[in-house]
Amino acid sequence: MAHAHQIPAADEAAARGFAREAAFFFGLVFIALGVAGFVPATVTGNETMGFAGHEHPGLLFGLFAVSTLHNLVHLGFGLAGLVMARATASARAFLIGGGVLYLLLGVYGLIVADNSAANLVPTNTADDVLHLTLGATMLTLEWVSGPPDFGD
Repeated sequence: MAHAHQIPAADEAAARGFAREAAFFFGLVFIALGVAGFVPATVTGNETMGFAGHEHPGLLFGLFAVSTLHNLVHLGFGLAGLVMARATASARAFLIGGGVLYLLLGVYGLIVADNSAANLVPTNTADDVLHLTLGATMLTLEWVSGPPDFGD
C-alpha cells in the first residue's frame, strides 16, 4: 500500500525534470536580462549608467533600474541556473536559494530608499515588485516539483 505522501514513479520523474527545466528557464531569463542591460537600445540613460550605486542607474526597458554591477549579477546568476539545472538536487537548490535571495532583495528594496547610498545594486519600485514576484515564483516552482529525491 502506498503512503499518502508518495508520488507515483512516473509523476516523480516528471517532477524531477520539472525542477531542472524551471532552473534552466530562469537561467536563460537572467542571462537575457543581463545581456539586455548592456544593449544601448534597451537601456534609457545607458550613456551615463554607473558601475554601481543609485546615482546614475540606467533604466532597462525604461522601467527597471540597472547598473553594470546589476547586469553582471544577472549574468552570473543566470549562468549558475544553467549549470545547476544539470541535476535535480542542484536545480532545486537554485530555485530555493534564488527564491529566498530575490524575496530578501525585494524586501530590502522596499525598506531602502531609492536615493539612499545603501541602494548599491541599484533598485527601484519596479525592481522591488519584480524581485518579490521572482522569489515567490521560484519557491513555488520548487515546491510543486514534488518531494526531494536525495538520490540525485
